[in-house]
Amino acid sequence: MINPFRLGLIINPLAGLGGAVALKGSDGVAAEALALGAVPMAGERAAVALRQLHAMKGQFQIVTVAGEMGAVLCQQLGLDYQVCYTPATQPTVAADTEQAALAMAKQGVDLLLFAGGDGTARNLCSVLGDNTTVLGIPAGCKIHSGVYAISPQAAGKLVQRLISGQLVTLAEAPVMDIDETAFRHGVVKARRYGEMRIPAELRYVQSVKAAGKESEELVLDDLAAYVVAIMEDNVRYVMGSGSTVAAVMAELGLANTLLGVDVVENGQLIASDVTAAELLALVTDYPSKLVITLIGGQGHVFGRGNQQLSPAVIKSIGRENIILLATKTKLQQLNGRPLLADTGDQALDKALHGLLNVLTGYNDYVIYRLGYEDEE
Repeated sequence: MINPFRLGLIINPLAGLGGAVALKGSDGVAAEALALGAVPMAGERAAVALRQLHAMKGQFQIVTVAGEMGAVLCQQLGLDYQVCYTPATQPTVAADTEQAALAMAKQGVDLLLFAGGDGTARNLCSVLGDNTTVLGIPAGCKIHSGVYAISPQAAGKLVQRLISGQLVTLAEAPVMDIDETAFRHGVVKARRYGEMRIPAELRYVQSVKAAGKESEELVLDDLAAYVVAIMEDNVRYVMGSGSTVAAVMAELGLANTLLGVDVVENGQLIASDVTAAELLALVTDYPSKLVITLIGGQGHVFGRGNQQLSPAVIKSIGRENIILLATKTKLQQLNGRPLLADTGDQALDKALHGLLNVLTGYNDYVIYRLGYEDEE
């Protein structure tokens, strides 16, 4: 009898809590995020991946953690599982992730699938190194590490390939994390914490974010000047995060939240560093446009560091009202890979896909595709 594929599963229930409420992370602020109305999403994002494995029941067995770190979801989905670790306290802490990972490694799981952010990846790397094959389901506010799939759907599809015995290349990918305290003050201090072994299928696994500031200052000046020139009266402009959008705010002469979301109307800053709920209230039933850029090297437009742009906010603004900014150098760094949306709403991700006009200079556009995982 052939032994079934052994799939380790760890869910960080607190991952991503700080995103929608503008805390720019969850490390050390989970209680505050919950008090502000944040809704845990890591379990649901793990569910999106695991639902794709239903047709393969009997071919794999899940080894997981008691409670919200895995067992509850497996029971809800009707998946066979065994518990290898039980957290001693609630809410769970980083040490639970580490101890669970060690227990799974001792049992010899074929793949450790985990839902979390860069902090979760860092915890796993500290105890596993590159001795266990892992794959991350993106559920955190910031995803700089190269150990994550581009979306929960992509994670599920890659696990399908592994369970079915298809040949999948393994490679070492970097684990990155930033100082969240500095991040909340607009400073990015990223550090490499090591590497872990992943199934390296380029269609499914994200690239590492390109480091450093945009060097094409003249291009950014032209781009920003054009955005300001086309701004309409009595329209609310939602200004996304990142240095490219920051150039527009500088052109307007307005204070900017580099790693947050601001709202501008008639040349004035009307809301700064807003939460998802605040933003939805501002754009609902009011003419609005979204000015946004992509993450260099990765290509993500939504779902990385801008969870304030919730599915409800994006739907309210409308695809036709998205002004996407990027220099041509930034697009060339993608090496032909599509732009990506990982909003947490699969129907919305599909609706967003297709060719987009990307503003790359003063009245200078290029056409680039925003991909969707199920398209052929």
